[in-house]
Amino acid sequence: MDDYPKAIKILKKGSFIGSLDHVSLDYEARFMRRKRLRTGSGAGMLVDLPEVTNLSDGDAFELEDGRRIEIRAALEPVLVIRGDLTRFAWHIGNRHTPCQIERDRLVIRADHVLEAMLKGLGAEVTQGFEPFRPEGGAYGMGRTMGHDHGHSHSHSHGHSHEHGHG
Repeated sequence: MDDYPKAIKILKKGSFIGSLDHVSLDYEARFMRRKRLRTGSGAGMLVDLPEVTNLSDGDAFELEDGRRIEIRAALEPVLVIRGDLTRFAWHIGNRHTPCQIERDRLVIRADHVLEAMLKGLGAEVTQGFEPFRPEGGAYGMGRTMGHDHGHSHSHSHGHSHEHGHG
């Protein structure tokens, strides 16, 4: 893998000016530790991060040779939801589903089960193909990392759950 320059650092959006190239990655691909990538110009690079990292649209890889490669959210299948957004956001969040929240719509990754549920709740749901940029997770990972809502309640991440049992 020596023929691929290595990414040695992630630069957060707004912390750098300009890049010479880019990589387009969908939501799942923007969660990585080690991977060979091909840039928009066709050049190869190796990502070899110390731990699995959430990469955001607009961040950049800094390569060992000093080049910066911008990370762009790739087009992917999504569902666009309109209607009672507060109510629908609650149902989406209750399923720990990543959600892009905008003033007049919610966007989630295409999922036929969630689509049926939302339509059953009265949502206007349309299929789309666009970059998916969901809200970051509440625990600093930049992802809504699912956690168990079982009833042991031995959570180690510092929040309580009020469940209306009985």
